Amino acid sequence: MGRRLQRAWFLHSGYPVRGCLHPHLHIIIPAGGLSPDHTRWVRSRNKYFLPKKVLRRVFRGKFREALKQAFQDGLLRFDGKLKLLAKPKIFAAWLRPLYRKDWVVYLKRPFGGPEYVLHYLGRYTHRVAISNHRLVSFLDGQVTFRWRHSADHNKQKLRSLPVEEFLTRFLLHLLPQGFVRIRHFGFLASRRRAKLLPLCFQLLGAAQQPPHEEHTPSTDDSPDLYPCPKCGAPMKVSERLTAAEIQLRSPPRTSAAA
Repeated sequence: MGRRLQRAWFLHSGYPVRGCLHPHLHIIIPAGGLSPDHTRWVRSRNKYFLPKKVLRRVFRGKFREALKQAFQDGLLRFDGKLKLLAKPKIFAAWLRPLYRKDWVVYLKRPFGGPEYVLHYLGRYTHRVAISNHRLVSFLDGQVTFRWRHSADHNKQKLRSLPVEEFLTRFLLHLLPQGFVRIRHFGFLASRRRAKLLPLCFQLLGAAQQPPHEEHTPSTDDSPDLYPCPKCGAPMKVSERLTAAEIQLRSPPRTSAAA
């Protein structure tokens, strides 16, 4: 493609309401990048990404080889009805047909465009597994919280768990030492961002916004600032909610909680 690959990885994990932890990665790759000599911006073609048939075959092969390697390294555990798979010949016989199946990959344009994708990821990159507004009560050793049942028309419901089980699921989201939730590569990497990002803006012909000096806000500076009735200090509107967002954060209805 004549350019260096730039990307950003986001580790995303939601609180396992139904006991199933689902960690996954969101990877953003810009449709363009700096040339190897950093003298021009190389734009990608409209159909620069892998065709769906190629992508599902590559994913099938990579996943199958990784599964085979994990078996050889003793990283897989088979219990109950799966105990027979612990035998190499039986595991190989089970693995062989997987290569002949057509695997499915989800490859579609985002409904709201790239801006929607960035807005969606921006809401979750620095949030904890379960936010405070979802916690309803802590009574008699039971933690009650709100959750949305996607299989039931995305209805908001209540769920209660013993405090030990609630904390166990919460602690599943604590990363081991050395792991991070966000990784940047290429011109987004921390060590190169200060130098390469201005160069990207220059080559793209986009004018950078000059840094503004921060100062203590006052109610005279902006109509969004209101005086606190207690101490008189300025209060600024930090978030505006739409009607749909207000409904999303509202307490669940009695019928939904049944």
